[in-house]
Amino acid sequence: MTHVEDELNSQPECWERVAAEAAGHAPALPAPGERVAVVGCGTSYFMAQAAAALRENAGQGETDAFTASEFPEQRPYDRVLALTRSGTTTEVLQLLGRLRGRTRTTAVTADPDTPVMRAADDVVVLGFADEYSVVQTRFATTALTLLRAHLGLHTDAVVADARTALAAPLPEGLVDCGQFTFLGRGWTVGLANEAALKMREASLSWTEAYPAMEYRHGPISITTRGTATWMLGGAPEGLAEQVRATGGLWIEGGLDPLAELVRAQRLAVAVAAARGLDPDQPRHLTRSVILTP
Repeated sequence: MTHVEDELNSQPECWERVAAEAAGHAPALPAPGERVAVVGCGTSYFMAQAAAALRENAGQGETDAFTASEFPEQRPYDRVLALTRSGTTTEVLQLLGRLRGRTRTTAVTADPDTPVMRAADDVVVLGFADEYSVVQTRFATTALTLLRAHLGLHTDAVVADARTALAAPLPEGLVDCGQFTFLGRGWTVGLANEAALKMREASLSWTEAYPAMEYRHGPISITTRGTATWMLGGAPEGLAEQVRATGGLWIEGGLDPLAELVRAQRLAVAVAAARGLDPDQPRHLTRSVILTP
């Protein structure tokens, strides 16, 4: 078993633990009514997208998501929440440094022995969800579970769905597809982006991601026999039928969308294995992007 397989299989236990600990982390996390920006890079940015949509839709306050390198520093925020598994990503550390003394910052990280511990005003350490793999799985979903629990949006059913996602076989013919498109709505747009990234990183697959309603505005033109379109969450009316009419494979996300992301992680590993690739050795990638002066 690869490291990434071992780590993605541990997600239900990680989610249970972080949900149980969420109340203790509440003082470091955004309070109701705060104007918040959630930032990250790569996978963490896509989790930021999901978290921002969840928080604002829950009525907790205006919430935006940005990559750390594109944060609009002219905008006023009550708090900036940074997601960083490694705690060493250059863009995140530089942004936190520039915000020091003028905007309250919180970092959610996996490693307590990294510079982010000094860069942020408040820190939440999820050391039990740290990973050996370059390809992120459990830290990202555990961090998002923390934020869902903080918003009162996590239930035991989510963990049960994650276990189903790990146990049930993948849809027949899915691994053999040559192109994969992931779709989301609201908070699951970020999950769709992350599912596509996992496929690129682990299996070098041709993948795309879109808000579901945008799929009809051009991207559906590539859909044909041998392609797959995977919906994370409820699909717009009529879209499944349109995809099937092209000859493409339609995957309906029947589980909690975060559990559907676990299924997509499994797909990435399965496609990598079918293509003779090692998902623990993704091409051109490292665990953290650290830029030298």
